[in-house]
Amino acid sequence: MRRVPLAVHCLLLLASISAPAVSLFADTIYQANAQGKQVVIQRDAIVVKEDPSFLVCKHFDLKEQRVVKVVLNKGSLPYEVNTSAPEARRQIVETWKRFGHKATLVDDGGKSTELFDLYLDFYPPGGRGSLLESVPPMTKLPLLIDGGGADEIEFSKIARIEAEGSQLRVTLRGGQIEAGKFLMPTDKPAEARVLGITEHYDPASADVFDFSLPLARLKEIRFEVQ
Repeated sequence: MRRVPLAVHCLLLLASISAPAVSLFADTIYQANAQGKQVVIQRDAIVVKEDPSFLVCKHFDLKEQRVVKVVLNKGSLPYEVNTSAPEARRQIVETWKRFGHKATLVDDGGKSTELFDLYLDFYPPGGRGSLLESVPPMTKLPLLIDGGGADEIEFSKIARIEAEGSQLRVTLRGGQIEAGKFLMPTDKPAEARVLGITEHYDPASADVFDFSLPLARLKEIRFEVQ
């Protein structure tokens, strides 16, 4: 019989003691395929709305590194939802916070906010009206570099962003510094906003954020190592 090292026993014991009493799985969405078999469409989601035609849920998208909202058209093959308890939903939000980009933001009034699952999105100037659906949300910083050239810097490579008016100073995790201005990814009038979730985020919210502020109003963004 293979012997398990003492250190592994200790880790397993610690995990069993610290494990939550509820399952980490939140809502699970199933759909019957053409053969009538139930297929899992999405795990660890939170369903925020359902009617005879549509089902709306939110979940963490690993590729986009943020919480996203998905609208599913029920069509001829209906969906079935295994709904979780409120505590399981709260636990899955805590899990989302560990996988997204975390940062401390300082606004132009000196207020500091800890933000999870941070991303950029784009709205009409002044934040009036709906977001610009033609410009996708992003977890990178488009930068028009002083002296010429442009770059899109992934949040995962950034340690700090400091703003002085329209001028940005970007310190990378490797210590290099880039300076320039935010490069708007559209020729339409638009406002870049920083969005994310705070410690007070309600798992039942229909939105995927509870914090929104124009990028132009921020003096500093300090990213934490993931």
